[in-house]
Amino acid sequence: MECLRRVNPFRACAGLRFLGYLMLALVAAIVAVSYYAVVVFAWAPLLLRGGGGGSMAAAAIILAAFHLLLAMMLWCYLMVVFSDPGSVPENWRHAAEEDGMEVNNSTAISNNVPTDTVNHPLSISEEQGHAPRYCSRCQNSKPPRCHHCSICDRCVLKMDQHCVWVVNCVGARNYKYFLLFLVYTFFETLLDISVLFPSFITFFQDENRGSNSASDIAILFVAFVLNLVFALSLLCFLGINMPLVMSNTTSIEVKLCNVNFFWFHVCHS
Repeated sequence: MECLRRVNPFRACAGLRFLGYLMLALVAAIVAVSYYAVVVFAWAPLLLRGGGGGSMAAAAIILAAFHLLLAMMLWCYLMVVFSDPGSVPENWRHAAEEDGMEVNNSTAISNNVPTDTVNHPLSISEEQGHAPRYCSRCQNSKPPRCHHCSICDRCVLKMDQHCVWVVNCVGARNYKYFLLFLVYTFFETLLDISVLFPSFITFFQDENRGSNSASDIAILFVAFVLNLVFALSLLCFLGINMPLVMSNTTSIEVKLCNVNFFWFHVCHS
């Protein structure tokens, strides 16, 4: 029995961090393939060869828009990966826990999370009058809307999710960059699909197959399919996240509400 008590099932979640590092390599590979297909293979040669003024102007506009969206996408992605999602200060205590002390502990985390996040009315413990929560794993009090991530093994302020694509949690301090990353990536994939579609159709016609190498055709095919798949996936993901942004709600809070709603009906059925 003593051995069973020492077993920590959450240690297995830490292995998901290694999956995240593979996702980083996958993101870099997708960006490289898309860059080669759009810039090196399709539009840069058209700009360098010259020709009609209209075609050169179109190529210049497409390449400028592609690089601008790519730069913004990579900047937001790196900010999500390397930014602190919102750590809880050590030995943080709720104001109600300190008897006779006129100390506003909300200022202790003002540098980590916006004020409207700290005093958000969606705190379940505050609404129902429960005692302030405590994390037994971090050995620290938990502010409202704070959750413990089993993969990162820390509490995160206004935690939305742990995203394996960024090897980091999405919380109060990097959610803005995460949402911008989704938006920029969606428009980047739409641009890639639009500019690759004519080449995708032309290069797979019978009379043009012999004029291109097998590697170029393979890269074009992979880039077009990957961008199409990611565009559809991001469209669904944005459709889920935008209502959460409008209502200032996180994914974890929605899941908890659904679970509580389910068990309420099960217990009262």
